[in-house]
Amino acid sequence: MSSIQSLGIGAARLGIRNEPSQQYVMTQRPLQRVLAFRGRSIDDVVNNWFVKNEILGYWKLHKQIERSGEIVELERQWNGPRGP
Repeated sequence: MSSIQSLGIGAARLGIRNEPSQQYVMTQRPLQRVLAFRGRSIDDVVNNWFVKNEILGYWKLHKQIERSGEIVELERQWNGPRGP
């Protein structure tokens, strides 16, 4: 019967992870991040055209940085080491 144990029948599986049943999702709010970075509020953006253009410039910069990061990540996945 020791041969059955050597085949792994009845043995505990070590590769299974016990992940928590709850997963927390954090929403990203890029506009709030840009506003906080500049120290502005949404009221400033609505009431002042200069602030609106300033935040628009930072928003475009934020999106460009996000896209560049995604492109680098995809290139890393594409050109990464091949598995067996």
